[in-house]
Amino acid sequence: MKPIWIVDDDESIRWVLEKALARENLTTKSFSNARDAIEALQTNTPQVLVSDIRMPGASGLELLQTVKAKFPGVPVIIITAFSDLDSAVAAFQGGAFEYLAKPFDVDKAVELIRRALEESLREANVEQASSETPEILGQAPAMQDVFRAIGRLSQSNVTVLITGESGTGKELVARALHKHSPRASQPFIALNTAAIPKDLLESELFGHERGAFTGAQASRRGRFEQAEGGTLFLDEIGDMPFDLQTRLLRVLSDGHFYRVGGHQSLKANVRVIAATHQNLETRVREGLFREDLYHRLNVIRLRLPSLRERREDIPILTRYFLGQSAKQLGVESKRVSDNAMRFMSSLELPGNVRQLENLCNWITVMAPGQTVEIKDLPQDLVSGREQGTQLESPAHRPVAFDPHFSAATSGSGAALAPYAETAPAAVPAQGASERQSWISLLETEAASMLSNGDADVMDVLGRQFESALIKIALRHTHGRKNDAAVRLGIGRNTITRKIQELGIAGAKDD
Repeated sequence: MKPIWIVDDDESIRWVLEKALARENLTTKSFSNARDAIEALQTNTPQVLVSDIRMPGASGLELLQTVKAKFPGVPVIIITAFSDLDSAVAAFQGGAFEYLAKPFDVDKAVELIRRALEESLREANVEQASSETPEILGQAPAMQDVFRAIGRLSQSNVTVLITGESGTGKELVARALHKHSPRASQPFIALNTAAIPKDLLESELFGHERGAFTGAQASRRGRFEQAEGGTLFLDEIGDMPFDLQTRLLRVLSDGHFYRVGGHQSLKANVRVIAATHQNLETRVREGLFREDLYHRLNVIRLRLPSLRERREDIPILTRYFLGQSAKQLGVESKRVSDNAMRFMSSLELPGNVRQLENLCNWITVMAPGQTVEIKDLPQDLVSGREQGTQLESPAHRPVAFDPHFSAATSGSGAALAPYAETAPAAVPAQGASERQSWISLLETEAASMLSNGDADVMDVLGRQFESALIKIALRHTHGRKNDAAVRLGIGRNTITRKIQELGIAGAKDD
């Protein structure tokens, strides 16, 4: 880890911070003026920089400007007297991480420096992971269209709306758009608006002032300030609360915003890229999404194809993911036989690329040999294909990979299998263990959706459950909905309404 730089013309402040950080086993390097620090930046970089704002010669603001121009990922903490709070505001607008007001409590100063250190290390890890991973893999025509669009947008700062099913790689495309844009040297900040509680989302986006609400013990920069000069990626924008949509619209319209509890208008120089798996036009018609915000976001739209539309990419993606998981576990990469690869390429995989990655992780740990055959794949996938019960859950997201999962509960995309038209007319009786299996799958699917921050979990899974029951009952009654209602123990009007709501075809009156 690189040292923490302390820049202050006051020797006593340098000494106090050096000793306090040494007790925390943190390395420091001190400078008595900004010019020496600027010269040192020619050959070295700090992990975190702490600087006084007013010093003889160059000021802390000039040092901040130099650091942010050359090393935008380095957090800078500005030390200021109470009378310099206007300068502190200017420091924030210049990209400062936080400020320390004189006289400051040493313990609080160390705590603040630790927070900046954690963010610096986290950003470094993200950059390293991004540099080791190819941006996007794909040879299918549908993906070539996406690559061409990214190329055309490479020198643009225009707002982009990325649509596509869950697991298709929307964040990867957003990162590629940033990497190939004029803002590439500035921060890329990602925020999943569906994964953060409504009460916290406003503070996450716009930051807050000290005392703005219970627990706000210090001022905090929001994602717009963190992304200054760079790109802010707002994932699952369709789930953003309606009242926050108004605030986002204002930022997109005039580039200004306020922190929560703040009175100082801040200017945002940020490119916004939004993504959603939902149909925003439908959300607008239902009154759940502002039409003016929709038009503000929908300047350029990029639709990502599902894996079903690019099956020819499954082999290269599989080989890549198997190589990655083998590298992580320190084992030899496994090979998928031609028959097994054809089988995998024919699967529906509603979780798309994310589900395929989880499947490859499962294969690396669970498949017995180095060459993987069809029989070595998760049993729920193999038996599901044999019985014609492939999954068709558009809202499905695979669970995070866990090597302790059995085949029935692995991250390979197991979910409640709805009625399939090609299934045989007779349904074999299930034993207690099989009945328990589908309950486990339901629990796994619910846990996955909840951990991913999906909205309306009860509604999504409830509709799938009802659809499966009604379809299987209609199959038993050869499509007679009144007989199916009797078998299910519900009323005729209820089953008629459900068939219409769920879009179930093939039902007929008795």
